[in-house]
Amino acid sequence: QVQLVESGGGLVQAGGSLRLSCAASGSIFSGNVMAWYRQAPGNQRDLVAAITSGGSTNYADSVKGRFTISRDNAKNTVYLQMNSLKPEDTAVYYCNFAWRTYSYWGQGTQVTVSS
Repeated sequence: QVQLVESGGGLVQAGGSLRLSCAASGSIFSGNVMAWYRQAPGNQRDLVAAITSGGSTNYADSVKGRFTISRDNAKNTVYLQMNSLKPEDTAVYYCNFAWRTYSYWGQGTQVTVSS
């Protein structure tokens, strides 16, 4: 069982920045993947960025060059630095933890980018 708590969401103007954090607790094992997904009203939940325990990363094309995912394994925390934010980035951002066949989700944090 893994619990995930997101923080750092809020309201920003286009071009601004936000830093999201997700702290994991519970049965944290090595060889896991932590990721950020987002979902806007009426839309599907899409992968934004993912990072392995070893530091390998993957980004959605829409955020490449603007967002950076990182993690602190000692703190079991994953971060998403979001720069040059656009109104299209407005969504609820969810943290995900995956290990073997297990997958866990946080409650989400709202990010709103005004124009």
